[in-house]
Amino acid sequence: MARFHAFSWYSLWLLFGALLYRAGAIEIDVNDADSIKNAASVLAHGVMDYYDGNQTDGTIGKFTWPYYWWESGAAWGSLLDYWFYTGDTSFNQILTDALLGNVGPNNDYMPETEVMTEGNDDQAFWGFAIMAAAERNYTSPPSGQPQWQNLSETVFWSMADRWDTSSCNGGLRWQIFEFNNGYDYKNTISNAGLFLMAARLARYTANATYIDWAERIWDWVEGVGLMDTEYYYFYDGASVSTNCTRITRYQWSYNAACFLAGSAYLYNMTVSDVWRDRTQNILDGLRVFFDDNSGGVMFEVACERTQRCNTDMQSFKAYLSRFMGLTAILAPWTYDRIYESLVNTVVNGVSHSCTGGHDGVTCGTTWLAQGWDNTSGLGQQMTALETVQNLLISQVPAPYTAEMFISAAERISGGCIGSWIFYLMLIIPMAVSWLILD
Repeated sequence: MARFHAFSWYSLWLLFGALLYRAGAIEIDVNDADSIKNAASVLAHGVMDYYDGNQTDGTIGKFTWPYYWWESGAAWGSLLDYWFYTGDTSFNQILTDALLGNVGPNNDYMPETEVMTEGNDDQAFWGFAIMAAAERNYTSPPSGQPQWQNLSETVFWSMADRWDTSSCNGGLRWQIFEFNNGYDYKNTISNAGLFLMAARLARYTANATYIDWAERIWDWVEGVGLMDTEYYYFYDGASVSTNCTRITRYQWSYNAACFLAGSAYLYNMTVSDVWRDRTQNILDGLRVFFDDNSGGVMFEVACERTQRCNTDMQSFKAYLSRFMGLTAILAPWTYDRIYESLVNTVVNGVSHSCTGGHDGVTCGTTWLAQGWDNTSGLGQQMTALETVQNLLISQVPAPYTAEMFISAAERISGGCIGSWIFYLMLIIPMAVSWLILD
């Protein structure tokens, strides 16, 4: 009972802090972890303002219109990391319900309510969220249900089975079904999603098959011309009607972000100079998404200056921040540069943008202006949340692997004395806290 009281007081304190901060502009001291966590709490509550899936007429796991199902998966990934970075469990039950409520009949995140419009990239973003659940040791699904690793692998193989060699010498199409607009288009983000899932599963499982797949996808993206090997820019996609010979050259931050993080995962696993160089080259290419004239603020180069970012595009910077954070931990030589970019963006951009709305903490689309740009939405809140919470990257462990859990279990069960010590280490602090609280 004492533990329940402690949790309740902590939750009330976080809620009070969130309400206090939401009364005005968010103040963020980038050198103070508590300040960063408080700001992240405000932004996370702002994300949840767009969710009604836990209400009578809502759909579990799906944010309100006009946000498509894929962005819901992306948002849950942001909130899972929010828990991991801050320790705040306020949204964990809703998060668990959302992740388990969308697995679909085949446990591959193709639920019947979405399957007719779902694309390969949509499926990938839910895959990122459950892969993070495995890597962060998030609370496991109930016994008898597929676990996070199983679900992640099912998503990967569901996507990999659609690798299409009938045109363009390979690659994933944007859409899964022929009747959907975009089926004749091979877009980079679908292939980037498969690449990142392969890289993460390679490191998590130590299964070389996933490395083979990552290399196959990289070679295809490079070979077909969706990646510029001089500047390491990643372009939008190409049509099968031209056998992918005419490239659509829009640059979206989330394409580069997925390949950056995937390369960092593979470097971390293999310590290969090839993946180190690729990680560094992509990081160098990210300069196109940072504006020197605004103090190094992150922006979406293809749409932001012209104010033509649609609902989807307004969330893309979230994944750049998220995957830069992962890269900084997995490829440590990148840390200083990435951290500096995040700090500059928060200080010179986010802190000025998240000053709008009736609550004074609503975030806008562009952070280049010295103030709120009179736009708001799930994507805007999510991009700010990801950028702020990734300032805490040095204070959390690197993504776990399955081997780490096995090794820990072996150490715990390594002998009678070891087991007694382990249990005493658990019981003594709990007993002391009960006595103090009671």
